[in-house]
Amino acid sequence: MLLAVFASALLSLPLVTTGCGGSQGKPTTANVQPGSMPSGASWDGVYFNPVWGYLHLQQQGGNFDARWKRADESAWGEMHGTITGDIARFDWKEHKIGMVGPSATTKGRGYFRYTRPEGDNVDDRIIGQWGFDDAEVGGGEWDSVKQRNMKPDPKSIQGESEATVGGWK
Repeated sequence: MLLAVFASALLSLPLVTTGCGGSQGKPTTANVQPGSMPSGASWDGVYFNPVWGYLHLQQQGGNFDARWKRADESAWGEMHGTITGDIARFDWKEHKIGMVGPSATTKGRGYFRYTRPEGDNVDDRIIGQWGFDDAEVGGGEWDSVKQRNMKPDPKSIQGESEATVGGWK
Protein backbone atom coordinates (compact mmCIF):
# COMPACT_ATOMS: atom_id res chain seq x y z
CA MET A 1 0.00 0.00 0.00
CA LEU A 2 2.79 2.45 0.92
CA LEU A 3 4.58 1.63 -2.35
CA ALA A 4 1.41 2.39 -4.34
CA VAL A 5 1.03 5.81 -2.63
CA PHE A 6 4.72 6.62 -3.25
CA ALA A 7 4.48 5.58 -6.92
CA SER A 8 1.32 7.64 -7.38
CA ALA A 9 3.04 10.70 -5.87
CA LEU A 10 6.06 10.27 -8.16
CA LEU A 11 3.87 9.96 -11.25
CA SER A 12 1.96 13.14 -10.43
CA LEU A 13 5.13 15.19 -9.77
CA PRO A 14 5.91 15.99 -13.42
CA LEU A 15 2.32 17.17 -13.93
CA VAL A 16 2.59 19.52 -10.98
CA THR A 17 5.96 20.84 -12.11
CA THR A 18 4.93 21.50 -15.71
CA GLY A 19 1.53 22.78 -14.66
CA CYS A 20 3.06 25.66 -12.71
CA GLY A 21 3.87 27.62 -15.87
CA GLY A 22 7.64 27.67 -15.63
CA SER A 23 9.02 29.10 -18.85
CA GLN A 24 5.64 28.95 -20.58
CA GLY A 25 4.43 32.20 -18.98
CA LYS A 26 5.33 35.62 -20.33
CA PRO A 27 7.48 37.91 -18.18
CA THR A 28 5.47 40.35 -16.08
CA THR A 29 8.36 42.68 -15.20
CA ALA A 30 10.07 44.87 -17.79
CA ASN A 31 13.73 44.09 -18.40
CA VAL A 32 14.93 47.71 -18.47
CA GLN A 33 18.07 49.12 -16.90
CA PRO A 34 18.31 52.76 -15.78
CA GLY A 35 20.61 55.12 -17.63
CA SER A 36 21.41 58.81 -17.31
CA MET A 37 18.87 61.55 -17.81
CA PRO A 38 19.39 63.86 -20.80
CA SER A 39 21.30 67.06 -19.98
CA GLY A 40 19.10 69.54 -18.09
CA ALA A 41 16.07 67.22 -18.10
CA SER A 42 13.58 66.91 -15.25
CA TRP A 43 10.81 64.37 -14.66
CA ASP A 44 8.51 67.12 -13.35
CA GLY A 45 6.09 68.11 -16.05
CA VAL A 46 2.92 67.57 -18.02
CA TYR A 47 2.96 64.90 -20.73
CA PHE A 48 0.37 64.47 -23.48
CA ASN A 49 -0.91 61.32 -25.21
CA PRO A 50 -3.98 61.36 -27.51
CA VAL A 51 -5.62 58.52 -25.53
CA TRP A 52 -4.42 59.11 -21.95
CA GLY A 53 -4.71 62.90 -22.12
CA TYR A 54 -2.48 65.07 -19.93
CA LEU A 55 -0.38 63.28 -17.32
CA HIS A 56 0.66 65.65 -14.52
CA LEU A 57 3.83 64.26 -12.88
CA GLN A 58 5.68 65.62 -9.84
CA GLN A 59 8.89 64.14 -8.47
CA GLN A 60 9.83 64.24 -4.78
CA GLY A 61 13.36 62.87 -4.36
CA GLY A 62 13.39 59.32 -5.74
CA ASN A 63 9.57 59.08 -5.77
CA PHE A 64 6.81 60.59 -7.87
CA ASP A 65 3.06 61.08 -7.97
CA ALA A 66 1.05 61.64 -11.12
CA ARG A 67 -2.53 61.88 -12.32
CA TRP A 68 -4.23 61.91 -15.70
CA LYS A 69 -7.66 62.22 -17.24
CA ARG A 70 -8.29 60.41 -20.51
CA ALA A 71 -8.72 62.64 -23.55
CA ASP A 72 -12.30 61.38 -23.99
CA GLU A 73 -12.95 62.06 -20.27
CA SER A 74 -14.14 58.48 -19.68
CA ALA A 75 -11.72 57.87 -16.82
CA TRP A 76 -9.09 59.44 -14.62
CA GLY A 77 -6.12 57.81 -13.02
CA GLU A 78 -3.33 58.08 -10.52
CA MET A 79 0.13 56.59 -10.33
CA HIS A 80 2.84 56.52 -7.71
CA GLY A 81 6.33 55.19 -8.12
CA THR A 82 10.07 55.44 -7.92
CA ILE A 83 12.62 57.04 -10.22
CA THR A 84 16.14 55.85 -10.91
CA GLY A 85 17.95 57.84 -13.60
CA ASP A 86 15.87 57.75 -16.79
CA ILE A 87 13.55 54.96 -15.56
CA ALA A 88 10.35 55.40 -13.55
CA ARG A 89 8.49 52.34 -12.23
CA PHE A 90 4.98 52.78 -10.93
CA ASP A 91 1.72 51.37 -9.61
CA TRP A 92 -1.41 52.82 -11.20
CA LYS A 93 -5.17 52.93 -10.68
CA GLU A 94 -7.73 54.14 -13.19
CA HIS A 95 -11.27 55.08 -12.19
CA LYS A 96 -14.05 54.95 -14.79
CA ILE A 97 -16.18 58.07 -14.59
CA GLY A 98 -19.83 57.38 -13.86
CA MET A 99 -19.27 53.81 -12.62
CA VAL A 100 -19.35 52.36 -9.12
CA GLY A 101 -18.45 48.96 -7.75
CA PRO A 102 -15.54 46.60 -8.32
CA SER A 103 -15.38 47.07 -12.11
CA ALA A 104 -15.14 50.87 -11.78
CA THR A 105 -11.43 50.74 -10.92
CA THR A 106 -8.62 48.90 -12.67
CA LYS A 107 -5.05 48.77 -11.47
CA GLY A 108 -1.63 47.59 -12.43
CA ARG A 109 2.03 48.43 -12.74
CA GLY A 110 4.27 49.91 -15.41
CA TYR A 111 7.40 51.79 -16.31
CA PHE A 112 8.54 54.81 -18.31
CA ARG A 113 11.89 55.70 -19.87
CA TYR A 114 12.60 59.42 -20.17
CA THR A 115 13.95 60.14 -23.67
CA ARG A 116 15.09 63.04 -25.80
CA PRO A 117 15.05 62.66 -29.59
CA GLU A 118 18.08 63.73 -31.63
CA GLY A 119 18.11 67.21 -33.09
CA ASP A 120 17.48 70.80 -32.11
CA ASN A 121 14.32 72.21 -30.58
CA VAL A 122 12.84 68.75 -29.82
CA ASP A 123 10.33 67.73 -27.18
CA ASP A 124 11.27 65.21 -24.50
CA ARG A 125 9.12 62.08 -24.18
CA ILE A 126 8.30 59.33 -21.77
CA ILE A 127 7.92 55.93 -23.40
CA GLY A 128 6.95 52.77 -21.57
CA GLN A 129 4.52 49.98 -20.94
CA TRP A 130 1.83 49.13 -18.44
CA GLY A 131 0.21 45.92 -17.28
CA PHE A 132 -2.75 44.82 -15.18
CA ASP A 133 -2.64 43.83 -11.50
CA ASP A 134 0.91 42.69 -10.65
CA ALA A 135 2.15 42.77 -14.25
CA GLU A 136 4.40 45.63 -15.33
CA VAL A 137 3.98 44.83 -19.04
CA GLY A 138 1.42 43.22 -21.30
CA GLY A 139 -1.42 45.74 -21.06
CA GLY A 140 -0.21 48.29 -23.59
CA GLU A 141 2.26 50.99 -24.45
CA TRP A 142 2.38 54.56 -23.21
CA ASP A 143 4.18 57.24 -25.24
CA SER A 144 3.71 60.87 -24.22
CA VAL A 145 5.27 64.18 -25.24
CA LYS A 146 6.41 66.59 -22.53
CA GLN A 147 4.54 69.88 -22.86
CA ARG A 148 6.52 73.08 -22.84
CA ASN A 149 5.63 75.81 -20.33
CA MET A 150 3.01 73.72 -18.50
CA LYS A 151 3.42 73.25 -14.77
CA PRO A 152 2.25 69.94 -13.30
CA ASP A 153 -0.77 70.09 -11.01
CA PRO A 154 -1.84 66.52 -10.20
CA LYS A 155 -4.52 67.76 -7.80
CA SER A 156 -6.30 69.42 -10.73
CA ILE A 157 -7.23 65.92 -11.95
CA GLN A 158 -10.13 64.56 -9.92
CA GLY A 159 -13.02 62.21 -10.39
CA GLU A 160 -16.59 63.35 -9.94
CA SER A 161 -16.60 62.04 -6.37
CA GLU A 162 -13.07 61.78 -5.07
CA ALA A 163 -14.32 61.22 -1.53
CA THR A 164 -16.03 57.97 -2.53
CA VAL A 165 -12.89 56.62 -4.21
CA GLY A 166 -10.74 57.12 -1.14
CA GLY A 167 -7.10 58.03 -0.89
CA TRP A 168 -4.22 56.06 -2.32
CA LYS A 169 -3.09 53.43 0.13
